Amino acid sequence: MNTVSESPLDPPSSVPTRPSINPADLHFPSGAISLDSSLYIERLPLENHAYQGIEKPGGLVRIQAPQGMGKSSLLLRLTAHARAQGYQTVTINFQTADQDIFTSIGKFLRWFCASVTYHLRKPSCLDDYWDDDIGAKLSCTMYFEDYLLAELDTPLVIALQHVEEIFEHVAIAVDFLPLLRFWHEQAKQGDVFRHLRLMVSHSTEVYVPLNINHSPFNVGLPIRLPPFNLAQVKALAYAYGLDWESNREAQQLMDLVGGRPALVNMALYDISYGQKTLDQFLQEAPTQASIYRHHLQKLLTTLNHQPELAAALKDVVSAKSGFELEPVIAYKLNSLGLVELRGNECLISCELYRQFFVHKTFSQLDAWRERLAQLEEENTQLKQLVNLDALTQVANRRSFDEFIQAKWQQLGEMQAPLAVILADVDCFKLYNDTYGHQAGDQCLQQVAQAMQKCAQRASDLVARYGGEEFVVVLPLTTAESAAQMAETMLNCIKEKKISHDRSTVATKIVTASMGVASVIPTLDQDPTSLIKAADQALYQAKALGRDRVQIAIAAD
Repeated sequence: MNTVSESPLDPPSSVPTRPSINPADLHFPSGAISLDSSLYIERLPLENHAYQGIEKPGGLVRIQAPQGMGKSSLLLRLTAHARAQGYQTVTINFQTADQDIFTSIGKFLRWFCASVTYHLRKPSCLDDYWDDDIGAKLSCTMYFEDYLLAELDTPLVIALQHVEEIFEHVAIAVDFLPLLRFWHEQAKQGDVFRHLRLMVSHSTEVYVPLNINHSPFNVGLPIRLPPFNLAQVKALAYAYGLDWESNREAQQLMDLVGGRPALVNMALYDISYGQKTLDQFLQEAPTQASIYRHHLQKLLTTLNHQPELAAALKDVVSAKSGFELEPVIAYKLNSLGLVELRGNECLISCELYRQFFVHKTFSQLDAWRERLAQLEEENTQLKQLVNLDALTQVANRRSFDEFIQAKWQQLGEMQAPLAVILADVDCFKLYNDTYGHQAGDQCLQQVAQAMQKCAQRASDLVARYGGEEFVVVLPLTTAESAAQMAETMLNCIKEKKISHDRSTVATKIVTASMGVASVIPTLDQDPTSLIKAADQALYQAKALGRDRVQIAIAAD
């Protein structure tokens, strides 16, 4: 599905003749731009597509862009358009939810239903529809279908803001997001859900493990908000009453802030209201004297509280070109608007951020790096002391149990991901029956060597899990990165070209099936759920024909 976006060469919808600035608009630019403001720059035809999207029965419009790109302003206009069509509208901001709401899907869905009910000014009847025996998702669906939507004589438009908050709670995301997809699909069948229109706004890519056939992020109308182009910056300058008839001034500003709408608005406000020259503004922009000082300080505070993001940003700022980061880290920095994603690489999003952060020190970064170094040293020592499996010379089951428990505790404290790969040699009983147990032992030794060769970080552990099963523990690793490692191991095993004439795999050599799972540990649980998720993924890999890697849908 093609994402609706705007060409950087598209002209603005209209370039007004030089107006006088409306005194009502001369307030510090923050948050959504009001509906009556002369400072809103339309992005056509993108906005028209969005208006059409919410007019369709069961419509789903997905708006994705980093912070400061105009999502809230567009949602405000889409909501106003919906009301103009006679629709009822509700806005749900997930940043307003208490943290304990995210502890279970039942609690979350009750909060969601109650919030929509409140905004519709209807009495709550949750207890009449909620049934623990059928589960929270079906209860929620019945509440919407038989109560909220059934009594409406006009479509209902629900705007969901800051959906990225849900990505931080995987157990909620893997249930709630597919539920939105289900409602959208029901509308196609002439269901009462035809009256429900959804607008989903989020600031980063989806980084929770969703089955593609269950995800709401590959249906509906996707809209990715781009930065302002040169013509749009000039149009906004005109709206501020600035005489920028040539392209020079607008281009200089874009060279600094990259056309990011919030930063452009603040700059033009400062130049217009503060009666500064553009040169004065550009000189003080990355300093504590500029209009950006509170914005930059807020970003600095965020990075100080998340040293793994600070370390990654330092790498991006220092890189002469793009820098590849762990996907989750990259998505979080992109959500903050600090980096742009170009394929697998990240680039600093604008020169302003480069100038501000290039010499900045982060208060928690050194301590975090020391802790990581200590973790690496402890891992090395543990590997040296670990009990080895006598046959394969990789760690044994007892060592694995101790190791994963220790990593679970450490990474739970750091709130960093822990991944597991569970591998099974395909058709190994047939191999033993055909070639004998001595050949079987040699086969396992070669498989273990191949896997050990691929796991080269000091923090990784390869262990024999039992029989022909092996397990790999990968600290600080997402599911996507762990799957890449598993694919590498799979290829290394096949490169051994160990003959297996009775294998059900077409290549007739020894292969393996692998299940992958990753989760950020919680200290009130243990690693059992992670291992179980990897085991279920392994079962799926074998059911799908073996000789493959399967990622767990979730490690609940």
